[in-house]
Amino acid sequence: MYDLGIKNGTVYLNGGFFNCNIYIKNGVITNITNEDLGCKVEENASGKLVLPGFIDPHVHFSLGVGSNISSDDFYTGSIKGVLGGVTTYIDFLDPIKSVEEIEEAYKNRMKLAEKSVSDYAFHTTIANPKSSPEEIIKAGIEKGITSIKLFTTYADTDRRTYDKYIYDLLKLSKKYNVRVVIHAENDELVSDDKKVKVKDHEVSRPVVSEVTEVLKLAEMARETGGLLYIVHVSCGTTVKRLKECFSKELKSKQIILESCPHYYLFNSEIYKGEEGYLYLMTPPLRPEEERKLLYEQIDFITTIGTDHCPFAKELKNKKYTSEIAMGIGGIQYSFQNMYTEFGRKIISKFTDGPAKAYGLYPQKGSLMVGSYADIVIYDENIKEVINDSESIYDGKSMKGKIEKVFLRGKLIAEKGKVLESKGSYVNRN
Repeated sequence: MYDLGIKNGTVYLNGGFFNCNIYIKNGVITNITNEDLGCKVEENASGKLVLPGFIDPHVHFSLGVGSNISSDDFYTGSIKGVLGGVTTYIDFLDPIKSVEEIEEAYKNRMKLAEKSVSDYAFHTTIANPKSSPEEIIKAGIEKGITSIKLFTTYADTDRRTYDKYIYDLLKLSKKYNVRVVIHAENDELVSDDKKVKVKDHEVSRPVVSEVTEVLKLAEMARETGGLLYIVHVSCGTTVKRLKECFSKELKSKQIILESCPHYYLFNSEIYKGEEGYLYLMTPPLRPEEERKLLYEQIDFITTIGTDHCPFAKELKNKKYTSEIAMGIGGIQYSFQNMYTEFGRKIISKFTDGPAKAYGLYPQKGSLMVGSYADIVIYDENIKEVINDSESIYDGKSMKGKIEKVFLRGKLIAEKGKVLESKGSYVNRN
């Protein structure tokens, strides 16, 4: 007898939708059929979508920026994630410069993550590193980490990694099957003025800074065969230029683009308002023509991350952007936001897209036999309005609602409440 049967739902499977029943035993999907089989617990999903648990490939819980710490730790952040259907997320090790630092960075984050109610993995993060690319790659793989995050900006805080190192890292990434994950802004085109006002945030980190940097990195990836992943793409022009010049690499997923809900839902005009500071992140929100163009290019975005990194309001209400803790929240409403905008076509960007990009597939991001029973039941016929005064999405009308969430076959959320749950580290090696 099966432990759990989810019956009569519309199941997302291998990119299509099928009316069938899913049966689970010991936390794993063991049968998919139209037959009505015996199970200890039965869940009737008639009229609802049955989806793989969502994967957020880009979050920052308990992030320290100077003397400031983001307001969600691994417990509160993962709870918000589960309420948004996120059963697995990928956070970041603190930036390292030498391979000797990875052990402590890994232990520190693993300790903090013990409180997580959902599953988690990590990216290694480097900042102008002194150890060789191969040393960094191998050290990460030993910890089950198969992705390396770096910045092409923030030279003023010694976080920038320079072109030759990136080139060598990309060259090795194919050999070791490791993703090179890049925050891409041309540092020379980003303003170093410490007195930029909120209303000028977008022009201080202009569209051209992202476009030129991403095109350069894409050329490096093509030359080396490297596995490139661009985080939080904010500009429609970036995607358009890549589509024109690197369509082969995009199609093969050698180059993967991630974007975030806020770049689709807001534009930079909001920085001119009284509460514009609440919307500060890097890269910034873009002018309306860029937002529209990004919206039109959604099919070339493989994953949706949230870059979830909220800070207390008092840390953001400052005169100059250099004084403000950059980052916003969004993990709880990410899927609802994007489903409201794009419908079912968005599902892969929360499931098999990130799972394949980061070595989690098919154990996660899929509802195939043998996959973990990480499952979201979504009622797309319900409409609701977000009531969350701490969120920039407060008051937004949503199409659809997350009804229930399962992690490895265990019910961990229903009716907007998280039940008892403990997440596990996902070794991607």
